[in-house]
Amino acid sequence: MPIDARAAIAAEPRRAEIGWDHKDVQLYHLGLGAGSPATDPDELRYTLESRLQVLPSFATVAGAGTAAFGGMGAPGIDVDLARVLHGGQSVRVHRPLPVAGRAVQTSKVAAVYDKGKAAVIVLRTEASDSDGALWTNDAEIFVRGEGGFGGERGPSDRLAPPERAPDRTVERPVRDDQALLYRLSGDWNPLHADPAFAKLAGFDRPILHGLCTYGMTLKAVTDTLLDGDVSRICAYRTRFAGVVFPGETLRIRMWADEGRVQVTVSAVERDDAAVLADTLVEHS
Repeated sequence: MPIDARAAIAAEPRRAEIGWDHKDVQLYHLGLGAGSPATDPDELRYTLESRLQVLPSFATVAGAGTAAFGGMGAPGIDVDLARVLHGGQSVRVHRPLPVAGRAVQTSKVAAVYDKGKAAVIVLRTEASDSDGALWTNDAEIFVRGEGGFGGERGPSDRLAPPERAPDRTVERPVRDDQALLYRLSGDWNPLHADPAFAKLAGFDRPILHGLCTYGMTLKAVTDTLLDGDVSRICAYRTRFAGVVFPGETLRIRMWADEGRVQVTVSAVERDDAAVLADTLVEHS
């Protein structure tokens, strides 16, 4: 059944109450590789409840991971999930995220773009608590074979790396068991755990969650250029350009400018194969 973009965008937002506490935040941070070395004071702000701060990318898993794909069941969206890819992700935080809280989260289809041979669905989730707005998430979902319905093509901006050497380059190892730990934050897709399922999907072994790479990269930027202070982060966006396998190493290149850090991420062991592109962290 073709996508009905008009019906999808016009549909009423879905509403859900979500909650989290320090254990959810700590588990998420551990899934990103935080806590190594375990007694490092800089790592304890991600792992120890008495010092805990919350990376803004936690918004993608708050409420057991409902944020990224909360609008896929909207009217007008009837697609084969085997054709679905997570193409990009952005999060904007309206204030620092609390270590524990409850919020009302709404999910809707914000846009549907016609790319010819594919469609891009922008799923937007917004969360607020009793003190006001917390975050806005946009997940760009790429659906193969669902284009050609006559809709707007949408933006196709690319963020080319600056024509100069990166200001900082860091490498972050991905543990062999990292996908198994990260999935406990809510993404139970067997693609990230079951070798037989991964082979059916065309991979010789399970792959890391794209949103895990997304969170690892934000942590690296925060620790390297923002003095480890997550409250300085305003917004963060990326395009998923390739896969990561557990056991590989991420090479994260950063270009700092006034109020922003541009980033590229590649897999060291595969000749710097691109992993994240068009990546930008906005900060105060």
